[in-house]
Amino acid sequence: MAHRVLITGASGYLGGDLLARLPGSNLHSYEKLYALVRTDAQADAVKKYGAEPLKFAVNNQAEVHDAIVKNGITIVFFLIDALKKDSQAMFINALAEVRKATGKDVHFLHTSGAKIFSGLAGAPTDGPLLDTRPDLYEVQKEQKDPFGYMQEAVETNNAIIELAEAMGVKAYIFAPCIVYGKSEGFGNPISKQTVAIVKAAKAAGGVYSPNKQRPTWPVCHISDNSTLYIRILRGILAGEDIGSGKSGYFLASPGSVAWDDIYAAMAEALARRGVIGNATVEKATDAYLEKMAAGIGCPKEMVVVQLGGSCTFTPEHGAKIGWKAQYRPEHILEAADEEVDLILANL
Repeated sequence: MAHRVLITGASGYLGGDLLARLPGSNLHSYEKLYALVRTDAQADAVKKYGAEPLKFAVNNQAEVHDAIVKNGITIVFFLIDALKKDSQAMFINALAEVRKATGKDVHFLHTSGAKIFSGLAGAPTDGPLLDTRPDLYEVQKEQKDPFGYMQEAVETNNAIIELAEAMGVKAYIFAPCIVYGKSEGFGNPISKQTVAIVKAAKAAGGVYSPNKQRPTWPVCHISDNSTLYIRILRGILAGEDIGSGKSGYFLASPGSVAWDDIYAAMAEALARRGVIGNATVEKATDAYLEKMAAGIGCPKEMVVVQLGGSCTFTPEHGAKIGWKAQYRPEHILEAADEEVDLILANL
């Protein structure tokens, strides 16, 4: 069954890398590939990867409906808003109409984030939280964000699962984590998470930990993040039962590392370049938290949300469908020099 695929967020860090890697992935079983764009320059850029540009407002139901229904799109990879659910609902409703008109299976992949499955969003951290856990949907339904920042994102995950199930759309929740490495796309080349560490360090004059203990967080090289997207797409195109809906959660990661180790590796790289005075990593006092907050543009209380926290979300689903990461978790530490150079060149 031929599918028509839409990738949103093509000018972003993750979406750009995904789009750039699709031509070399030997995915020949889709009928047409579309990419959402905002400008003529972006339209020209996506054509180089074999995608037809589509320009429409993602928060306008009529425009979303026309883009999906008139083009017969059956698969949407949504990479532009992890927090709110309004646009996603428009896409799901439009996909349901395509299904009704054509009888084809339709699919919606929502890009969420590991943070939404972390202690920062009220998820349990007393043991591994598998992305294949049978009651993961129920776990998310019970989560209460202690900061009030990500509750809407948690509820967005749940709303997508619920609406898609009601409308006969197969849904997938894809969770990137700390992603690092240079994007191969035409747009943003750098990650948000590692950039925040550098910005905070420059503002504070050193690297300081906002964590009270030694928590860990899942990590992933951007190329591995993209290959999981592609493996999911390959499975959809082949008609495989890869798991969807309440069984459709995917964490893109080979495993976790301690924040303290990430801080130390970044501090050494920054110190070698004279960006900070020395590579010592200390606990952040209130005074340093204020400086870090100014550097990354958030309230002092939110620094830990941007640069720390505990996440025991554990990958299993990708491996079960045949995905394997090229880089082990510790590679992020070995790549710190390259990552810092990339960030400093693009700040």
